Amino acid sequence: MVRGLYTAYTGMVNQQKRLDTITNNLANASTTGYKREGATARAFDEFLGVRINDRTSAYQVTPIGNMSLGVKIGENYTDYSQGSMKNTENTYDLALEGNGFFSISFTNKQGEQSIKYTRDGNFTLDVDGALRTTDGDYVQGEGGDIYIPTDAAKVAITTTGDIYADGEYIDTVKIVDFENYDYLKKYGENMYDIVDGGVEIEPTAVIHQGYLETSNINAVSEMVEMITITRAYESNQKALQTADTMVEKAVNEVGRLG
Repeated sequence: MVRGLYTAYTGMVNQQKRLDTITNNLANASTTGYKREGATARAFDEFLGVRINDRTSAYQVTPIGNMSLGVKIGENYTDYSQGSMKNTENTYDLALEGNGFFSISFTNKQGEQSIKYTRDGNFTLDVDGALRTTDGDYVQGEGGDIYIPTDAAKVAITTTGDIYADGEYIDTVKIVDFENYDYLKKYGENMYDIVDGGVEIEPTAVIHQGYLETSNINAVSEMVEMITITRAYESNQKALQTADTMVEKAVNEVGRLG
């Protein structure tokens, strides 16, 4: 009975973790280039009981049973599938189609600079002609920070990332890809960081100027899953209450002397 309390409790904790993940997805449904997260779960390792000093089976440790200790919270994973394209007709809005990420020179609050990666191509041009993210970080080209003449009448960016201002070549937007996305971790601000062991490879993504890649969140599917999670949470809650009632009866009634 007591074991039932813990088993139901682990189920409730797991459903809460799944619900938090779904809630975060829905909150970012309109975030440009956001990639959906999912939560996994796995069973606790089995606990095996063995006979001690049982001479009927010499030199052998024989299991006499096993019992499940509930569910264990697993890891979150990211779905990197392609999001749909939204036409904005803005010159510096860029969308990636295929595998790859924009390279961003990111500066943290301590003033430390590092390269981060993003699918969010909602860029702007500052007064100095630097191509930046909406948070002010510099978009990287093959030659470093990208600067475009502010007085250019027409700026064209090809599918391969080549930038032309009034027909003159400026730079190429730097797109990178990785051999294994398991080495990517979410940094925050819709960016990713690469951990030790990550290997860069040639990207297959092409750039669409005047478009943005929307998130790959299906709000309807997320809402349906949220309802399923809520029902599973309630089932575990009822199981917990039932086990608690049984324990109460065992203590207060079964053991009572007539």
